[in-house]
Amino acid sequence: MARLRDQYRNDVVPALIQHFQYANVMAVPRLEKMVVNMGLGDAIQNGKILDAAVDELGRITGQRPIITRAKKSIANFKLREKMAIGAAVTLRGDRMFELLDRLLNVALPRVRDFRGVSPRAFDGRGNYTLGLRDQLIFPEIDYAKVDAIKGMNVTLVTTAKTDDEARQLLRLLGMPFRV
Repeated sequence: MARLRDQYRNDVVPALIQHFQYANVMAVPRLEKMVVNMGLGDAIQNGKILDAAVDELGRITGQRPIITRAKKSIANFKLREKMAIGAAVTLRGDRMFELLDRLLNVALPRVRDFRGVSPRAFDGRGNYTLGLRDQLIFPEIDYAKVDAIKGMNVTLVTTAKTDDEARQLLRLLGMPFRV
């Protein structure tokens, strides 16, 4: 079982019940899923970039990503409908907790000049999106085999009703928010 899941059950749930005065344990917010998305606009000209991104995203998450395709044609970008333009992975359960644990304790401390993540990146419904500039912060990626630096978005979907509840949940899980 994931270490972060044990921490959630043993430490975070009682702390949230005490802080927000929940009447029922089922009302406590929890992490529902984690979506890792890599948008690759350069894949329009060079298809090899997409293959490399799928391989790297699979190594980072431990799950094979799906290839996302364009919904509409945009002539100015030379983009046609159903062209492959990105990759995404949705993680749930133990894989989600394992990746979040590696993100918080291994990857984010490797970011140069890291001062914490923004506490304002919530969407109003309790979901948090974190933008990462490069994939090299993960130890699974071999620096010598990387042809281009690719950024990614990590979205943490929670069952929290408000941003304040989600912020407290993530803070208790170990998210290093900027002060």
